[in-house]
Amino acid sequence: MLSRTADHLFWMARYTERAENTARMLDVNYQTSLLPQSSEATEQGWRGLLSISELTHDYHRLHDSLNPNEVMEFMVCDESNPSSIHSCLRAARENARAVRGTLTTEVWETANTTWLEFKRLIANGSFQRDPADFFEWVKFRSHLSRGVTLGTMLQDESFHFLRIGTFLERADNTARLLDVKYHAAESEFFGARE
Repeated sequence: MLSRTADHLFWMARYTERAENTARMLDVNYQTSLLPQSSEATEQGWRGLLSISELTHDYHRLHDSLNPNEVMEFMVCDESNPSSIHSCLRAARENARAVRGTLTTEVWETANTTWLEFKRLIANGSFQRDPADFFEWVKFRSHLSRGVTLGTMLQDESFHFLRIGTFLERADNTARLLDVKYHAAESEFFGARE
């Protein structure tokens, strides 16, 4: 296998997993923000989300204050944000297109349809009308992608590079989440270290 092919497979899977992780974190923050809580607690949740993704600086370059709707737009639709769901799904599709001959028809069609459907959902305002439903759709498409990969691809080198991409992205996101939540819990519940 060419290293270029392995690279495209690896990043296709990573970007798909990253889109799902972003949707999960946004969904949790969105659902939590609907609960009765102080504005400080709500703001801390959105700030933590940006911190987990290491996008605090990029967000504040574009926005003066922390606004939940602006954070969601930035994390879902902003093409300049390399970790937005938009950027991840586009990159996953482009990587899949580059190695289309290595993928089964079902894997390619899943990546392509996900990207086309995403653009349609954003254009018709589905995300703005019901963010929770939109986040469920992103998670479903990621699950579908993994299922189609497991069910239709030979378990050869191509398959393994896809799995490596998925699991490395998942491990990376878990480590970031634990790091940010650990520091938040340490300062909030147990007092700041001196």
